[in-house]
Amino acid sequence: MDARWHPKRRLTSFQIIILGFLGVILLGALLLMLPVSSRHSGRTPFLDALFTSTSAVCVTGLVLHDTATYWSLFGQLVIMLLIQIGGMGVITVAAAFALISGRKISLMQRSTMQEAISAPKVGGIVRLTSFIIRTTLIIELLGAAAMAPVFCRDFGARGLWMALFHAVSAFCNAGFDLMGVRGEFSSLTSYAAEPVINVTVMLLILIGGIGFLTWDDIRSNRLHVRRYRMQSKVILCATGLLLLLPALYFYVFEFGALPPKERILASLFQTVTPRTAGFNTVELTKLSDAGQSITVALMLTGGSPGSTAGGMKTTTVAVLFAAAISTFQREEYPHFFRRRIDDDAVKNAATILLMYLTLFFFGGLIISVSEGLPMLTCLFEAASAVGTVGLTLGITPGLGTLSRLILIMLMFFGRVGGLTLIFAALSGRQKNGSKYPHEKVTVG
Repeated sequence: MDARWHPKRRLTSFQIIILGFLGVILLGALLLMLPVSSRHSGRTPFLDALFTSTSAVCVTGLVLHDTATYWSLFGQLVIMLLIQIGGMGVITVAAAFALISGRKISLMQRSTMQEAISAPKVGGIVRLTSFIIRTTLIIELLGAAAMAPVFCRDFGARGLWMALFHAVSAFCNAGFDLMGVRGEFSSLTSYAAEPVINVTVMLLILIGGIGFLTWDDIRSNRLHVRRYRMQSKVILCATGLLLLLPALYFYVFEFGALPPKERILASLFQTVTPRTAGFNTVELTKLSDAGQSITVALMLTGGSPGSTAGGMKTTTVAVLFAAAISTFQREEYPHFFRRRIDDDAVKNAATILLMYLTLFFFGGLIISVSEGLPMLTCLFEAASAVGTVGLTLGITPGLGTLSRLILIMLMFFGRVGGLTLIFAALSGRQKNGSKYPHEKVTVG
């Protein structure tokens, strides 16, 4: 046999996930370029369509054109479908079509599905995927039904479409809205005092952001929290803390001028929405520098693994805190709920943190230098992009080509995930078992 011959190498699960997202983004961009997609004559420029498609598939919500006033009903439908595919995951949606058609799922496909939803094992992955699809559709329809009376009261029959669009956008943590009919780029500011819209959107964001495996734990074990996976317990505890502490800050220091009911709703909403959702009920430019900085930290943290949300993930931050606490207490291993955390998890968490901070800082720096804008403002936009959030201080529509490309890359990296990119790039490399001589390095 010729020594130069090598068998055809198959794509890894991580590479398939990345290529799947890229394929859907490009297809979405081509559809949005069609004249029928916009309310204006002529085609939408490719970069604008690519930006919008990337933002939708990566469930971010940053936009160059107001969704309600620029895009036609067909364009809005394309955006909603892109949001749904991006939120559930390209692989999960592909698996749904395979299940509907009755095709058999191969072992390689099951492995890819496992990586796509961050499942701990391949066994039962088809059953779990079916559960995810059914639950997603039910929750979105319930959310739409809850908001429909309010939207129909204000917009007539069109309110049904608006309720469905916002339910999908909220559950998938996308942040796209159709409120531009009341003022371009106004998001949900006109509903700041409406409890039905606020509570429904917040619940959809939180449910979508806690992760599919946490749903499965809640379904299987109900209120028997002790039976939950350690990861589910960590996610629920971290989500509770990230909801309570920032809400107290916003209530005390940011929204004191609002009426009591609106103040409570605004404080809770402004705590929930940076967790990669992207809606807003208050003017973000009116927040103090401290308020904007806390929002940036929440945007970078994001949701939970295997969810519709992006960002570093709550578990990443929790693992790093556990590692720090174990160091302070001079314990050999970090742990949660009397369960030891693997060394690889700590190293992966540190790697993800470094990646996100690097992308966040240099993305904001490049935008600031190229556009001549304040650094904090640009860092806010960069955090919104890499955290797949969609909140903005209003500079995105006016950015130049370079800055738009930077945001596109940040949105894609933020949605696909740091480890997926690393493993896809390093696939095929053999693990080096050799060890260099040991020598201590002083840190801190």
